[in-house]
Amino acid sequence: MKAIVLAKTGGIEELKVVDIEKPSIKEGEVLVQVKAIGINPVDVKTRTGSGVYGRINTESPLIIGWDIAGVVTEANNATFSPGDEVFGMVNFPGHGKAYAQFVAVPANQLALKPANISFEEAAAATLAALTAYQALVKNANITAGKRVLIHAAAGGVGHFAVQIAKHLGAHVTGTSSAANRNFVLSLGADEHIDYKNHNWQQSENSFDLTLDAVGGDNLNLSINVTKPGGSFISILGLNDERKAKATDKGVNGNAILVYSSGEDMNVIAGWLQKGILKAHVAAIFPFEKMGEAHLAVETGRTVGKVVVVV
Repeated sequence: MKAIVLAKTGGIEELKVVDIEKPSIKEGEVLVQVKAIGINPVDVKTRTGSGVYGRINTESPLIIGWDIAGVVTEANNATFSPGDEVFGMVNFPGHGKAYAQFVAVPANQLALKPANISFEEAAAATLAALTAYQALVKNANITAGKRVLIHAAAGGVGHFAVQIAKHLGAHVTGTSSAANRNFVLSLGADEHIDYKNHNWQQSENSFDLTLDAVGGDNLNLSINVTKPGGSFISILGLNDERKAKATDKGVNGNAILVYSSGEDMNVIAGWLQKGILKAHVAAIFPFEKMGEAHLAVETGRTVGKVVVVV
């Protein structure tokens, strides 16, 4: 089968298309013929030596990627059978090996793909959707009427987070550039903030929950706009200094790292099937153009998700 290996850390030229043996499956696993792959910022970071590279750099061949949608061709489990259309995030934050025509996957990390969405939409609704779900539902436990701020609301995680928070009954404000205002509002956001032209002092202590997918100095901003007694969640880490700043203000600050979960994927699948959640696919690239897909994600300006078809 064809796979894309990371020869060494660096630019997109280090993503090499090679022929390797099709993987065999163990008990509790399925073999998935991959139809589409979701590309995330962590893919780009790992390619360049950060991200989760330190967790998987001893693997050989090193095949990055985690988000897949495809068809089961072999099964050694009690859940899925050959012919089932499935999707999920594979072994994150470990060695996903998703950049390949076939992937061996623990069955408990997958869900059946809803019939009303494409493989491309399914691949887009994995790591990013899981991150939003695990942050807002399993970590924050949003309740109706809470005021929620979603930073980078037009991005991969953000566009799912807006939809999930709104579904849970929150009053949702999303930030993006002015160019993406209508997109953010179309997701269900009650209000939009142009992050480039907003007086953030006016928003101090305005939100019960802030979800930060930007990081850096934006974390200080997130603390400032969160009410005492409220919470903010970073998906990009949180150092001791910022944790202390949050604690001093009476804000509960947390950093989360998404993890593979078929149970959570089943919730997402149900929402996708009912139309509660929709994946926005910004661009689709062929397998041989994986490098171009990385460059698109690397801009940090994509609306929704970038997907590669196999």
